[in-house]
Amino acid sequence: MRIGVYSDSLPKLSRRELFRWCAERGVTDVELGVGAWGPWPRPHLDIETIGEAAERDRLAGELREFGISLSAVNAAGNLLHPDPEKRKDAQRRFWAAIDLATAMDVNRVITMSGCPAGAAGGTLGVFPCWATSADDERLFDWQMANEVGPFWRAVSDRLEKEAPGMMVCLELHPGVTIFSTASFEALAGQVGRNVGLNLDPSHFWWQGIDPVTVVEALGDRIGFSHGKDTLLYPERIRKQGVLHYAPPTEPDKAPWHFASVGEGHDTEIWVSLFRAMQKAGYDGVVSIEHEDPRYEGEEGTARSLKGLRQILQRMDRG
Repeated sequence: MRIGVYSDSLPKLSRRELFRWCAERGVTDVELGVGAWGPWPRPHLDIETIGEAAERDRLAGELREFGISLSAVNAAGNLLHPDPEKRKDAQRRFWAAIDLATAMDVNRVITMSGCPAGAAGGTLGVFPCWATSADDERLFDWQMANEVGPFWRAVSDRLEKEAPGMMVCLELHPGVTIFSTASFEALAGQVGRNVGLNLDPSHFWWQGIDPVTVVEALGDRIGFSHGKDTLLYPERIRKQGVLHYAPPTEPDKAPWHFASVGEGHDTEIWVSLFRAMQKAGYDGVVSIEHEDPRYEGEEGTARSLKGLRQILQRMDRG
């Protein structure tokens, strides 16, 4: 496996500064973000210019200069947002990511499944994580039949014709419709194998899911991976559970929050996960995604880099 960095981890650096930061630390794979979700303003890719030949030539030249490979283009966002303008923007960014990746000879684009509203409509997505009341029990089925399934079937068909060899890797991210093994399996039978999985273990740990079980179930669909940990606080979870209306950005109060690699789960747990991934056939990039609220981007990313190197060294020792 190779360690990479997702550009959103270092939003205060320009693109050249990002590439230099990685090169000085021996990181040769960078995932660049252009999606609707992420830090603003985006310093690394400009949605208005990335389709221009001159900008693509500039990007290619910078990659060569610093000895960096573009591992993936990330278009994180809600591609099925109920607000028409937000949906249009997220999808525009997604297809721009596909176009850029194709032009740069990169075969991975990362995004989420999207989360539409329910049958009654509205301007906010409704996360179908429950089926415990009469109003909610058919929400997932409705979204799959009317929004998520048709959209991703059309994407899969279009990619097969226009970008053969490209894989869109969905991050199973709570808050969107496809967020777990079961929900991905519900979609997988409706799309081609060009719709796969970006394995980010952090989202499983806080839900109480062992990510090894996800690999065991979906390992042959893994096309990319993020390196991000989760720090759980048992005493807070005992009182609050893992569901909370506030974002997990206050480390002194949150029942859990994202963490630098190795600071939520120990080396042996990560080794077991990576070995399961290798056994399933994935031996590619693990792209650091910094979201640890305790650290600024450079420190948190450096901590994850150190943690991942320790994990891979442990694997090499057998």
